Formats: sequence, C-alpha cells, structure tokens
Amino acid sequence: MTCKLAGLYAITPDEARTDILVRKVGEALRGGASALQYRNKTAGPELRRAQGRALAALCRAAGAIFIVNDDLELALELDAGGVHLGAADGDLADARRRLGQAKLLGASCYNRIELAEAAAQAGADYLAFGSVFDSGTKPGAARAPLEIFAQARRSIKLPLVAIGGITLENAPPLFAAGADAIAVISAVFDAVDIVASAAGFARLHQPQRMQ
Repeated sequence: MTCKLAGLYAITPDEARTDILVRKVGEALRGGASALQYRNKTAGPELRRAQGRALAALCRAAGAIFIVNDDLELALELDAGGVHLGAADGDLADARRRLGQAKLLGASCYNRIELAEAAAQAGADYLAFGSVFDSGTKPGAARAPLEIFAQARRSIKLPLVAIGGITLENAPPLFAAGADAIAVISAVFDAVDIVASAAGFARLHQPQRMQ
C-alpha cells in the first residue's frame, strides 16, 4: 500500500489502566497525531487484547493509522492498520505475506543502512532509525546520526521515521535531515497538556508539507 505516515507518530507508554491509556491517546489524537503505535511491554495477553481493541476503535474514529508493536498475531487479530517489527521480532517477508498489501509493515533499522535496504527488499512500508537522541525508554540503544536520513533517502524511496529521545526542542532538525515522521512516547504522554504537546509536534511538520 502507499504509506502516508508523516508528522507525529505517537507510541503508547506502558500503562496498566485502559481507561487512562484511552484518555491519553484520545488527547494525542486530538492534538494531531497521525498514527499511533500500541506498545505495552508490561501487559499480559488479555490486557493487550483489551487495550488494543479500544485503541484500534479510537484510531478508526479519528482517522489515524493504528499500528501494533512487535506482535504480528495481535495485529492480525485486531485488524490493525499494520505492525512494526524489530530485528528480533520475526521475518519481515513472512509478515508481509501474512499482512497482505493493504496493511502497513514497519521495520526498526537502528543505525544501520543495510538493515533498511534489506527491510525495503522484504516489503517494508516504512523504516525507523534510532535512537536519534539519548532515550529514557531505551537508555542503552545505539545512536543513529542525523546523516543516516539523507543516506537512506538517496537509495530508498520509503517514508523514514526518527525515534528516541525526541522533544519539541530537538525535533526540527530531524525533519530537516529527511525524516517524514517522528515517533514520540514521553514528550507527548508525560506532558501536562497532552493535546498541546501533540499539537506542537504536528505543527513542526507543517512547513515541510508546504514546501
């Protein structure tokens, strides 16, 4: 499918209470998040299903893309808009075959252009690089230089996502470097005003779309 991933790509925090998670995601969507990735590393299977169903419905109502992190089976069960897989989360070509062409397949490429090229060959719809800055979520993650976006742009014609330690203050250079979307957890969902924070990130992408 044609991937329209751009702007703010919000990623959920590890939240055990579904009502709180739904409220926070609703605020992020109102602020302008164009896509949401459901990621909860602390939840069991039943909670993940319940939260996933609630968030899928919320995204459908808002017209946002709903993507499941690291779990192809759950993405298929929920009829999600797509799945995002890391290097150890399964074979991309097999995921592409099982998803069909109507769903998005995202791939983590860390700081390695060869992983991005292989993911593109396997049928990925978008490529994520990071951590671009120091990340509280993944403190030991390899750092991806800004130059990797320009490098990927020269050889790969897919949307590029930046992830890791992104804030309103350090996000602008990422779009300037060639990122199409920025994936954010803490700077959105830990904000005092989630709507305002999401809107701030969404506005950063407006000048890029106007060019």
